[in-house]
Amino acid sequence: MIRLTGYRYSIYTRIARLALIEKGVAHELAEADPFADPPPADLLALNPFGRVPVLEHDGFVLYETAAILRYVDAGFPGPALVPVDPRAAARMTQVIGIADAHAYWPLVRQVYAQLVFRPFEGLEPDAAEVAAGLAAAGPVLDALEAIAAEGLQLAGGPLSLADLHLAPMIAAFASAPEGAALLAARPALARWWHMMARRGSMAATTRTGR
Repeated sequence: MIRLTGYRYSIYTRIARLALIEKGVAHELAEADPFADPPPADLLALNPFGRVPVLEHDGFVLYETAAILRYVDAGFPGPALVPVDPRAAARMTQVIGIADAHAYWPLVRQVYAQLVFRPFEGLEPDAAEVAAGLAAAGPVLDALEAIAAEGLQLAGGPLSLADLHLAPMIAAFASAPEGAALLAARPALARWWHMMARRGSMAATTRTGR
């Protein structure tokens, strides 16, 4: 049995769950709040950095989401999530890099966290953070739009790790009206998102997150 330690509001936990579901891998979930101060001792025993998700499989412990996705794809039967074509595979890796380095903070931690999650918790959004996030989101979405329009990734072809890595971030961002408007202005990326949003794995992992 696979055990995935994560947090119900974690974008990266959702990414790992998407991979497990798309590969048809049975797994159990364990809850750990990485935002607790200090992080739970059980979580620190698995990951010295106190972050989620963490995957356990027959005594093998693995953290870092990109590593988990590669392991799930290579280690279990089911549809391959890494393209064979070298250019498509390179674009996949590029999308994952863009998502982690450039998309997550403005799309999720600034726009989504401020406009959706803080009100969910009964808190007021920080207008300056929202403005900064929306400004930074534009170039990120433009880069992803160019990739989607090219057609090697984010274009509705065979599902890849890039789709699974980016989709939860776009889901969070687009749940804010301001984010949805910016996404709609990028037609190729918006088409990809509408296809991803209809997948059963997305429905199975939907919940409010940060």
